[in-house]
Amino acid sequence: MNKLISFLSLSLLFSFSSINLAHDLAAAIQSEDRNPKNVLRDKYRNPGETLTFFQIKPNMRVVELSPGGGWYTEILANYLHDPGVLIAAHFDKNSEREYFKNSRARFEKKIVENPMYDNVYIVNLSSNLAEEESVDAVITFRNLHNWLGPQMDAIFSNSFKALKPGGIFGVVEHRAESGTSIDDMKKSGYVTEEYAIKAAEKHGFTLVAKSEINANPKDTKDHPRGVWTLPPSLRLKDIDRDKYIEIGESDRMTLLFKKL
Repeated sequence: MNKLISFLSLSLLFSFSSINLAHDLAAAIQSEDRNPKNVLRDKYRNPGETLTFFQIKPNMRVVELSPGGGWYTEILANYLHDPGVLIAAHFDKNSEREYFKNSRARFEKKIVENPMYDNVYIVNLSSNLAEEESVDAVITFRNLHNWLGPQMDAIFSNSFKALKPGGIFGVVEHRAESGTSIDDMKKSGYVTEEYAIKAAEKHGFTLVAKSEINANPKDTKDHPRGVWTLPPSLRLKDIDRDKYIEIGESDRMTLLFKKL
């Protein structure tokens, strides 16, 4: 089945997802299909607790915004089953930026080569994502800092339109100190809760819960290369490497919104 489809075709394909792997979230997280390097990050990213907090169920139609290399995709593809579907909204296929095109191509290769991803369909991040009011949840992990400004408005607006009434919008993001300026957010990769909440509310979402699942009190958020100083990026390479490994991954907000 060709998985590289436009959002206009999604409604015709929802009923043809037939993957039959682990309906249980714990089993999906423990699956041997996951990249061992990704499994090492579980202690920082808490996928079981996070997806449970986001109320993700195996029969849902879910959009994952900007999945990158597919860290969460590996879990979600195993967990979601017919009629559940995962729509991966990745970098635009025809982007002029080489990094975006290469990242999209690597993700497509990953999806095509393993039958575990037969219920995963790829759309452009700049697209409408899915037909209006056709999905149960839209979730995103550590991406807001890349979208600050008009792009965030467009993505949040399209997410709201794609969700059914009562649908879930789940956000995990590196958390800046309150009062951090937009310029500093862009430089550091950390975003304030206030900014994230206002951006979501601007497009019609209602904040229903916050969680400290992904909090890290060791993170001082004043690193030379911003959030990328910490694992897994470790932009300073061997400089103070042990120090940053000891801190671990960033302090993160975990926010649950709904389309009420």
